[in-house]
Amino acid sequence: MLSTFLSHQRKSFWRSRNRGGSIATQILLGFFMLYFLAVAVGIGFGMNIFLPKVFKGVDILTSFNGIILYYFAFDFVMRLQLQELPTLSIIPYLHLKVPKYKIIGFLNIKALFSAFNLWPIFLFFPFIFTEIIDEYGAFAAVMYVVAILSITVFNNYLILYIKRKSITNVLYTLGGFILIAIFGALEYFKIISLISVSDTVFRAIGERPYLSFAFTILAFAVFKINSDFLLKNLYAEELGAKQEKKVSTDYAFLNRFGKVGELAALELKLILRHKRSRSSVILGLFFLLYGFFFYRQKLIDTDSFGKMMFAGIFMTGVSIIIYGQFMFAWQSSHFDGLLSNKINFKNFIKAKFLLFTIGSTIISLLSTFYGFMSWKLVVMHLVCYLYNIGFGTVIVLYLATFNYKRIDITKAASFNYQGTGATQWLLMFPYALTPMLMYLPFSLLDLPYWGLFTIGAFGVLMLLMRGFWVNLITAKFEKQRYKIAEGFRE
Repeated sequence: MLSTFLSHQRKSFWRSRNRGGSIATQILLGFFMLYFLAVAVGIGFGMNIFLPKVFKGVDILTSFNGIILYYFAFDFVMRLQLQELPTLSIIPYLHLKVPKYKIIGFLNIKALFSAFNLWPIFLFFPFIFTEIIDEYGAFAAVMYVVAILSITVFNNYLILYIKRKSITNVLYTLGGFILIAIFGALEYFKIISLISVSDTVFRAIGERPYLSFAFTILAFAVFKINSDFLLKNLYAEELGAKQEKKVSTDYAFLNRFGKVGELAALELKLILRHKRSRSSVILGLFFLLYGFFFYRQKLIDTDSFGKMMFAGIFMTGVSIIIYGQFMFAWQSSHFDGLLSNKINFKNFIKAKFLLFTIGSTIISLLSTFYGFMSWKLVVMHLVCYLYNIGFGTVIVLYLATFNYKRIDITKAASFNYQGTGATQWLLMFPYALTPMLMYLPFSLLDLPYWGLFTIGAFGVLMLLMRGFWVNLITAKFEKQRYKIAEGFRE
């Protein structure tokens, strides 16, 4: 039956009218995946070099054990944002003699084919088979592998379960974020150190290898819970999706976001099909080289993050800054049409947030090549990324509701100041000064990493409050929309 499902999926792909865009998307994603897998391999084989530099004065095995659960905590956060639900149109199979458990089995197998499940293999296995095997023996090394694979599977199916439950009740997603916030607070206030817990757990596995099966049991339990949920809700969920008559987009990865994804896909088409918006995106990629003008080895060695912060904020948020400064003006030529159509303005604003998050994520991932200069720059870029998607997106969208200047998106971006006004200049003050002011007290106290942590925590807090900000900006947009439309007609 598995081969039949795969055959149907393949035929559906090649017979789709959007296969050209889908192929281009898959090729692009393939290049990204290969790049980050190469980075993971480099880090995996270079842990003997990196760990003593990051954890100075700490035993290398202690530092390795300590980062494992820390990595998977970060993996959980990233999966919650980016991991897609495996899809299969089940309506044609429901009236046939096809057992539901086979459909569920296919969905579960398909869910394993994710880059998130590959990265731990390349990151941790080289060190395990070079250092752990010498310290604890071959059997313990194998049990380390079992534990890491089990945690990977646990995260994989737990995220899928949370996302499927959140389709009917958004509180499950909120619960996931609250859980992350609680662990973050416990770590911050030194009540529980995840690094210490991780070291204790994996040191115990090294001494008593059979303990790794505890993670295997947890992984199997989550897998069973996820499968049972699918078995009970498979028909109802697919039928509900069918009744919504969802329109497919040219960008399959946006389909899982529903109406928000459709609006984001329409705007993405606008970006790529018009000269000025397309030029802005291309210009943003060139700004990735900005760091070479600001990052100096002396500043890196002395942890002078305050002097490098602006470059980090600008590079990881360049898509938000350059494209976001004219947020509603990009649609000025058909803005009246948007107002007259049956569009949920809350979904409209959510689509903007989604595009910002995707753009900033891609740029931030590309900027990881600065890690070859120093691992400290990767940490700083992560903090800047959290700040950008948490706070930057909010301030840009809020100020965009005060921009009434029309722009012509068919003209190039170079030396084109159409649509530029006081709002664009005012935007930079809260955007750039906020992280500087937050970092300043810690810089004066010579606590640079606490400063970075504070900025990152602020970004995460703003991200957790995104629902509140969406409602606030939606209300402001509804109040200002006629003034904006009037300005765009001039």
